[in-house]
Amino acid sequence: MTQTEKTKIEEHIVDVLKTVYDPEIPVNIWDLGMIYKIEVQDDASVELDMTFTAPNCPAADFILEDVRTKVESVDSVTSANVNLVFEPAWDQSMMTEEARVELGFE
Repeated sequence: MTQTEKTKIEEHIVDVLKTVYDPEIPVNIWDLGMIYKIEVQDDASVELDMTFTAPNCPAADFILEDVRTKVESVDSVTSANVNLVFEPAWDQSMMTEEARVELGFE
């Protein structure tokens, strides 16, 4: 798989990640800055590192499964492995400007 093909898949993954929401926050997980890494492998499998805004997120299982399902729905993706990480710890500076405005931080 070429780097161009991997980049296109990553772009599609970002698009689907923008449809994943924490039920308690009206901003998608991409704009919240909860995705730390998207890595498309040569076999079209995907490794994703993500975090939560709080380690004890009550919707964690639902969100993780939603991410995995939606990433695996992207054309060409063979499988997705979603790794939950807490380093670095999430903070408000990781949000996009749009997310900060939406949530009233700016």
